[in-house]
Amino acid sequence: MKYKTWVFDFDYTLADATAGIVESVNYALNQLGLEASSREDIRKTVGMKLDDIFCELTDISDEQSAKLFVSNFMYMADKIMTDNTVLFDDTIDVLSQLRQSNCNTAIVSTKCHYRIDEALAKFNITNLIDYIVGLEDVADAKPSPEGLLKVIDYFGSDKQSVLFIGDSLIDAKTAANAGVDFAAVLTGTTTAQDFLKFSHIHIANNLSEFKNCIDNHHTIC
Repeated sequence: MKYKTWVFDFDYTLADATAGIVESVNYALNQLGLEASSREDIRKTVGMKLDDIFCELTDISDEQSAKLFVSNFMYMADKIMTDNTVLFDDTIDVLSQLRQSNCNTAIVSTKCHYRIDEALAKFNITNLIDYIVGLEDVADAKPSPEGLLKVIDYFGSDKQSVLFIGDSLIDAKTAANAGVDFAAVLTGTTTAQDFLKFSHIHIANNLSEFKNCIDNHHTIC
């Protein structure tokens, strides 16, 4: 197998936390006296940093307002996010297969590390992920390569043996900035056409398409 270290984004790659994200975003907006955003508009911002989400949804660039938005979002998210997070149907199967194949597994996300920990514990899959880089673990979030480079350093991996799988253009840019291969999944809001603009080894409908790759029976890997 070409890839020994498999790195995943979290939201819309391994899991779906839409309900919790939408409620937390709109709570934060309402606390600032702003109108709620639609579910689909919020979904399109998943993967961005929270202050960028605020600017994207409101066109407000005021730093103090963004800080209040982040604080209010975190307050509500701490209450509801984990309960409103579900794994995709094939997540456990794919991670288990990687574990059985003695691959390294990691997550690099703009989601907080502790919240990812909570989600993994909820589904009893903590043992399937070796290393996590969350928002608070880096100075610069994606698309900065810092998180991916931390993974590479942690495992002592050659870049050629690392595959980053994600659902957004932010993820594609992160892989490019880190100098590692990227594979896209269409379980988020980004279209295959959009991914074609970026270097990639495969555009998959879901994680299940990588099962044969893990067993070294598929040419994409």
